[in-house]
Amino acid sequence: MLHLTLPDGSPRELPDHATGYDLAASISEGLARNALAVTVNGEVRDLHRPLPDHAKVSILTWNDPAGKATYWHSSAHLMAEALEALYPGVKLAIGPAVENGFYYDVDLGEGRAISSTDFPEIEKKMVELAKAKSQYVRRAVPKAEAIAYFTDKQDPYKLELIDGLEDGQITFYTQGNFTDLCRGPHIPDTSTIKAAKLMNVAGAYWRGDEKNKQLTRLYGITFPKAKELTEYLERLEEAKRRDHRKLGKELKLFAFSERVGAGLPLWLPKGTALRERLEQFLRKAQVRAGYQPVVTPHIGAKELYVTSGHYEKYGADSFQPIRTPNPGEEFFLKPMNCPHHCEIYKTEPRSYRDLPVRLAEFGTVYRYEQSGELHGLTRVRGFTQDDAHIFCRPDQVKDEFKKVIDIVLYVLNALDFKDFTAQISLRDPENKTKYIGSDENWARAEAAIQEAAAEKGLTTTTELGEAAFYGPKLDFMVRDALGRRWQLGTVQVDYNLPIRFGLEYTAADNSKATPVMIHRAPFGSLERFVAVLIEHCAGNFPLWLTPEQFIVLPISDKFIDYAHEVKTQLEAADLRGTVDARDERIGRKIRDAEMAKTPYLLVVGEKEAEANAVGVRRHGEGDLGAMSVAEFIASVQSQVAAAS
Repeated sequence: MLHLTLPDGSPRELPDHATGYDLAASISEGLARNALAVTVNGEVRDLHRPLPDHAKVSILTWNDPAGKATYWHSSAHLMAEALEALYPGVKLAIGPAVENGFYYDVDLGEGRAISSTDFPEIEKKMVELAKAKSQYVRRAVPKAEAIAYFTDKQDPYKLELIDGLEDGQITFYTQGNFTDLCRGPHIPDTSTIKAAKLMNVAGAYWRGDEKNKQLTRLYGITFPKAKELTEYLERLEEAKRRDHRKLGKELKLFAFSERVGAGLPLWLPKGTALRERLEQFLRKAQVRAGYQPVVTPHIGAKELYVTSGHYEKYGADSFQPIRTPNPGEEFFLKPMNCPHHCEIYKTEPRSYRDLPVRLAEFGTVYRYEQSGELHGLTRVRGFTQDDAHIFCRPDQVKDEFKKVIDIVLYVLNALDFKDFTAQISLRDPENKTKYIGSDENWARAEAAIQEAAAEKGLTTTTELGEAAFYGPKLDFMVRDALGRRWQLGTVQVDYNLPIRFGLEYTAADNSKATPVMIHRAPFGSLERFVAVLIEHCAGNFPLWLTPEQFIVLPISDKFIDYAHEVKTQLEAADLRGTVDARDERIGRKIRDAEMAKTPYLLVVGEKEAEANAVGVRRHGEGDLGAMSVAEFIASVQSQVAAAS
């Protein structure tokens, strides 16, 4: 018998040679029907592979991220089969799953191309092939056989991949008339692929090297139900309407200029007001939590980043050094705030009684992102981190970490990000060369994060190999209103930078000890956070945050003076807004204010002027009737107080 352990810790016994499908069937008929793959001791495997004894196992369905990834990787093979049928002689490179769907890089040969007009034919062929219910069959093959197979197919890309593989570790997968070099895993058969849509076609250099041939990259997505594809496409259309680049321009929040430089955003007055209110919101929370604000320069001497390790890890991808007239003197645009904060810590002697020291800065940093990777505010070359670094004793690490979690949760709650998980990002145990520091310190840091997250009751996932080079971290993965996943706040435990910078404090026994450093940024970066926030709320910002809470709309020139009187009264009550004094009809003013997503539209005419009142319209809701100015002020102030 096989002795297995399920995700909830319960044991289960099955006959020898039982498969993941057998396990699913032993749990329920419905689970067996919906099962796509199985995890065995954390490794995703085909559902029909025999299970090993004493394994921890979990059945994967469409509702599991790893289940979707397996489904979409299998769909990439199905698309490749369709391409071979429609484009004889096509050469195949690689076809992985991505966050939403899959792609396959292919060489169509000279004189052939695929455009969006060809998509329907390929989609139709995919669905036709899927109906054959072809099983995905795994087969281990000797290296010589693999070479012979793809030599016969004249596929140089597969041959190059095989060249890097060891004999005895090569597998083929076959479904229908299609065979591919692949380590898997795959879903049981093609029958669950009910709907297919090709999303995009692009060029991609083989292995990402521009010296190699440019291939055709076809992106696609599939679903087990046609209805799910329809809903996905509707969400994409909504995402286009919510695109922060589009709304940022329409709402006059930010802009980019080729003369200033790619990836360097210009914050316009309304956008500046928005980001400043975000800063003020977090500054107040930080002061209450015992943080001390600091300011550091935008540049630093090269030696600073050599000491921190940032130069070794990122120097080749940074902006080029700034050389001064002094021979040998070099500076870099600041890629990180933490080395500067280490130097602030060193400015005075520290005792164990002084710790923790919490230093906070809205510090602008610079990274030379490749031009093809730049994207609005989500991927830029200059951005401001809501950075803070806590220097504490080892016995304080877990409590300080939990306090940081509280701040992150406060931020997410205030801005209506309710759906999130906390990703515990650990070191890759198989490749420790990417990291600095001792195994002992890494173990202590990872344990502190895991324990703190558990004690705060967070829903967590664990990812190996996603740690920062100097320490493990807790990343908050947030889903927006459209269900998209974003990495926002981050918290990191670091035993290594304090050692590299020679940081010390005097311990209780009068000896010298090294503090532990906690890096944290609840927003992550203001630019990225604002981009996600714009798309999450479609530009309808919370009332306490929005740059303009009201606009006064006089129905004619005769009431412009009264409109300004109303504005003055509202501003005296700490409300923000403006007057639309244009020579336009009131209907046009209302439409423009609605387009600008101004929360309150205050219409004023003769009756309102006589009663010191306003006619109130709420964006997206319509007419709320007349209110005195005092009533309106009280209403808005109560809403702001309740939300913030």
